[in-house]
Formats: sequence, structure tokens, C-alpha cells
Amino acid sequence: MIKIAIYGKGGIGKSTVTANLAAAFAMRGKKVLQIGCDPKADSTINLLGGEPLEPVMNFLRDHDREPEINDIVRTGFGGVQCIETGGPTPGIGCAGRGIIATFNLIDDLRIFRKFQPDIVLYDVLGDVVCGGFAVPIREGYAEDILIVTSGEKMALYAANNIRTAVDNFADRGYASVKGIVFNHRNVPREEEKVGEFARNAGIPIVGDIPRSDEIIECEEDGMTVVQGLPESEISGKFFELADFLLKEHEKKRKEEQVQ
Repeated sequence: MIKIAIYGKGGIGKSTVTANLAAAFAMRGKKVLQIGCDPKADSTINLLGGEPLEPVMNFLRDHDREPEINDIVRTGFGGVQCIETGGPTPGIGCAGRGIIATFNLIDDLRIFRKFQPDIVLYDVLGDVVCGGFAVPIREGYAEDILIVTSGEKMALYAANNIRTAVDNFADRGYASVKGIVFNHRNVPREEEKVGEFARNAGIPIVGDIPRSDEIIECEEDGMTVVQGLPESEISGKFFELADFLLKEHEKKRKEEQVQ
């Protein structure tokens, strides 16, 4: 099982990257589980035809009974299984607790055992890397981390905070950063800025996503660009990233067998 947490500043496009990556894996014949770990609960909407999924935290607030699998999981494009953690009532409580509650529920319902996914993707808000938002890093749910960033100052600032948080857990055998996904915003000297950050951090750029109107057009129709325009150049970028991650996992598996 490949378990990847995708972090990035809010609004940087990590949900777009995650959903398109999930769709690309699905079109490669893989069973995918995507878990949106953001209070906005919009990670999976473009895998679900533009229809929002009721978040776990909403269900827990609005119902007196314990949720069952069908209450919190919905099947999207390509058979991708979708879950949204959601968050507390605005202004009340800690958003990170939604992640903790959801992950506990995933364990209680044995969702991994039921669906037996090949790929698990966690779409995690990266503005704050503490408490519940750090669970995928420190609790063994994810093995690898992708950091989504553009060349914008605050996106790079958040990316550096994420890298620092991961480094703080490095001696505990938790998830490590696999690479940077460069999501272009076409700001001045963008490639130079992201390249400099990658070199200084010692992290490779493993995905390069150009700014594309095709992504926006497909999302307006409630779908990923991989679903709507699978033969397009921009979709090819997501297939390239999916293929890279599959090859890296296979290489790691073979190395472990040799050891």
C-alpha cells in the first residue's frame, strides 16, 4: 500500500493536485482512497461530480448514532473512495481535532481492511503543522509526503514550515518528504524561487504542473482534468507524477526484499 500525505498552504492547489493524482492512479487500475483533511471539506468534490460529501465532523454533530462506513465514504470517479474530515462549528473548537476523530473512526470501522486500497492519499492543510494536522506525519498513517508550492512568498514560507515539521520527526521513523510538486502561478522569477528553495531544502521537484485554464474549466463542471480531458498535456503531468510514485514504491519494495 502506498500512503502519501499531500501538504501545502491553503489555496495553493493541493486539493486539485490530490484529486487529479487520485484520478490518474485510478485510471492506472489502482484502488484509491482519498481522505480530505481540511475543515473546508472540498478535497473530493471534483471526484464526486461536483457534489459535496458530508464530512465526518458534521455527521458526528448532527446524528445521535455512531456512523457506519456508508455514512462517511462515497465512491467517486474511477472507483476512488472518498472521505472528508471536516471541522468544528466556525469559531468553536480546534480544526485539527476533526482529523484525529476521523482517523480514530477509520481505525474503528477497519476501512483499510474493507477497501484494501493500493493507494491512500491524505490532503492536508499546511498552514498549521501541529496537533491534528500533524497526525499523518507522526502517527504512521502516511509514509511519504509531497509538498505543493508555487513561487509565491507565503506558499514557500508554508512549504518550509512543513519541511521543518517533518525534520523534527525524522529520528522517529515517521513519514519523510518525497518531493515538491511545483504548481505554477506565473509570478515573477517563479522557477528560480522554487528551484532555490528545493536546492536549499535538499528536496527534489517531482511534479511540475503548469497553470492551466483546462483545470479551471473541468472543475467548473465538477470533475478533475484527468477525467474531463485525459489526453491533454496538463493531464499528462498528473499521469507522470502517478507513474513516478508507483515506480518509486516498487523500487523501495525490491530494496526491502533484498535486505
